[in-house]
Amino acid sequence: MATVPASIKHLNKDRILRTVIRRAGPIRLKKGDKVYLRLCGSIISQQLSTKAADTIYTRFLAIYDGAEPTADQILATPEEALRKAGLSGAKASYLHNVAAFEKSHGMDENKLSKMTNEEVIDYLTSIKGVGKWTVEMLLMFVLARPDVFPIDDVGIQNALVDLYGLNRKHKTFRKKAYAIAEQWAPYRTYACLYLWRSLNF
Repeated sequence: MATVPASIKHLNKDRILRTVIRRAGPIRLKKGDKVYLRLCGSIISQQLSTKAADTIYTRFLAIYDGAEPTADQILATPEEALRKAGLSGAKASYLHNVAAFEKSHGMDENKLSKMTNEEVIDYLTSIKGVGKWTVEMLLMFVLARPDVFPIDDVGIQNALVDLYGLNRKHKTFRKKAYAIAEQWAPYRTYACLYLWRSLNF
């Protein structure tokens, strides 16, 4: 008989989340590489549908013949070329900012692994164009940190409204959301993955 992961055992204590887990099945975190490039991908996808973001990212890679570019290559790419791939002028500038930061400060997994979640957020949001939500997605999907709660994510908020009956317009929404999420620690990333999955039920 398969061993139940500690994350599932813990999250199953939440009666509402337990129902989602049973429907969704097991979910695992997977680490990525080339943090600077994943950060560029997050910037590209900001305020876009998944389909639109995928299309623009493919065009972005096409600039480099389909290969994943180095920070040097991104810096050497004129903003006009990035805009032709579908990026706004601001996003093209932000990609250059990320590449420049990678070269001057570094953001490889080994460096970031020595930082707490909050330290990573503080470190990377110092890059113009990189916000807290963007770094939280990086923490979850690239660094595979198990205890991240991106409260400003619209999907997470929608799931909390649907599943827990919270009122997004009420002044106590964030306080109640944090209180619910605190019960999921130290596996809030897993809980959020299930919340997102619940939106497709």
